[in-house]
Amino acid sequence: MKNLIRAAAFAPRVTVGGAESNRTQIASLLHKAAEQKCDLAVFPELCLTGSTCGDLFLQPFLTEHAYAALNNLIPLTDCGLTAVVGLPWRQDGKLYDCAAVLQGGKLRVLVPKRRLSARERRYFSVYAGEPKEILLPDGGVCIFGDTVLDLGNGFTLGIAIGRDSADAGAGAAVLACPDADCELVGRAERRRTMLAARSADRLCAVVYANAGEGESTTDYVFGGHRMICENGRVRRESTPFSDKQVCYDIDPDFLLRERAKNDAFAPRRDIVFRFGGARSKKTNILRDYSPLPFVPEDKAERARRCREILDMQSAGLKQRLLHTRTKRCVIGISGGLDSTLALLVTARTYAELGMPSSDILCVTMPCFGTTARTKNNAVALCSSLGVSLREVPIADAVRVHFRDIGHDESKHDVTYENAQARERTQVLMDIANASGGLVVGTGDLSELALGWATYNGDHMSMYGVNASVPKTLVRHLVAYCAAESTPALREVLEDILATPVSPELLPPENGNISQKTEDLVGPYELHDFFLYHFLRGGYPPAKLLAAAAQAFEGVYPSEVLLRWMETFFRRFFAQQFKRSCLPDGPKVGTVGVSPRGDLCLPSDASNELWLREIEELKR
Repeated sequence: MKNLIRAAAFAPRVTVGGAESNRTQIASLLHKAAEQKCDLAVFPELCLTGSTCGDLFLQPFLTEHAYAALNNLIPLTDCGLTAVVGLPWRQDGKLYDCAAVLQGGKLRVLVPKRRLSARERRYFSVYAGEPKEILLPDGGVCIFGDTVLDLGNGFTLGIAIGRDSADAGAGAAVLACPDADCELVGRAERRRTMLAARSADRLCAVVYANAGEGESTTDYVFGGHRMICENGRVRRESTPFSDKQVCYDIDPDFLLRERAKNDAFAPRRDIVFRFGGARSKKTNILRDYSPLPFVPEDKAERARRCREILDMQSAGLKQRLLHTRTKRCVIGISGGLDSTLALLVTARTYAELGMPSSDILCVTMPCFGTTARTKNNAVALCSSLGVSLREVPIADAVRVHFRDIGHDESKHDVTYENAQARERTQVLMDIANASGGLVVGTGDLSELALGWATYNGDHMSMYGVNASVPKTLVRHLVAYCAAESTPALREVLEDILATPVSPELLPPENGNISQKTEDLVGPYELHDFFLYHFLRGGYPPAKLLAAAAQAFEGVYPSEVLLRWMETFFRRFFAQQFKRSCLPDGPKVGTVGVSPRGDLCLPSDASNELWLREIEELKR
């Protein structure tokens, strides 16, 4: 069939800061595109250097090598292939996030008018002038302020990079969308909806290429999501973390016919609607609030979400192991939910890497509060997963420490508890050093939000896989793994799920857990609800109370909601200093507390306004 445009979207395994390595990867994929007779190949945003270079973008040395790598790619498009490659471009002393269009041995660098996030503005400039072109010394051209190119034969190509406005590339028959968007829970579905809608609104085809797993670092993971949409439909797609090829024949004639018969394609006048007068206070909320905002209510959707999160956790840990060339992971295993999830994620990662599970070293460290139930579950869990297990009793070491600092062992205060947590972390770190390993942290998002972690104790690790997973979701992730497991593993996971949440730092009573976390800090379902709506929606206490009263109607009265809301705001603000120095860990959802990408909160910020409103609500 004539006049089809064969488009492909690629996500090379980028080496962050390695322009030459990335050139080799891109060149290999361009050869593949040529063999498949592709007309258009779209690569991710900033893929020549990696989008997560941080302050390396401030080094001209990096951008010089990126430009040299780009020039080496130009001859590969002499076959009629058009390639869109993202790179940082330095012009007149300013750095821009650009897309290079390579076609027929020619180079065009597009410097679009676009929006930048606060983090991007640290490195990149925004071009706000009139459209212009600058000839480059090697015969190429740098185009400022325009995002549509006429590539001949009726083929108009638009470029929309990352967070470009809705006008970017308007009018083009095919829209190339290079992006570097981290994977979060639900983000893939959001992209799918937005890109399909954009192709429907513009009556065009959209070729989307997102950054791949090689860019996963520190707090983010990238899945290489690629997609081709045409006139409102997703025609080809690779789900995140998939190697599926994305290649599709776009029919520009079909799109032109659609445009000709669709009056809505003409430019439209924007209409702004404003609310008249003051908005009245709502007494009944015409809105549904889920008591578990982090957990989908639909069973099938919940299972899909669990798979997606486990994929992201594993992808982050996998990249860290590959980057550090580490073979052994060390995990403190307690028989509780968090350490169980961390071990399940690690075992999943080792399976994906083809590494023996016996290289995972679990360490159980019984002390004053350890019960037979949790210890036995920890042993059974390790046995079912085929990982190595070492027992290191720490009671004697903690008693020596009490003697050294002059602490009375009969005084069960915060020193008594934290000395055990810090001793456990010291043991894990030293075993990791001795075995050339990496300590995998177990703490979850809810604990970090409340500061329910011992500073430089369980607060610290070398990579925290659960750092952005709230407690209410941890339980469902473990339950999902249990449902997918062998009978022996399922049995132990179900008993772990039935065990009360506890740090087990105080002596047991009659062999049973005496210290239940939710008796001390409050129900995690409430704290996760508060956390979600406070950080995601910016809810003040009064609005938070109204939402919680609807979500937990018949479960918690208002006075109980206010009691634990006060606890939440007291702890959340007071414990920020612990979150200011968190270890790396993958972000999996829209709510996070990492100081690097989510929560920019001063450690000494005051909670006065929030607590004052809570007091007024109590009255």
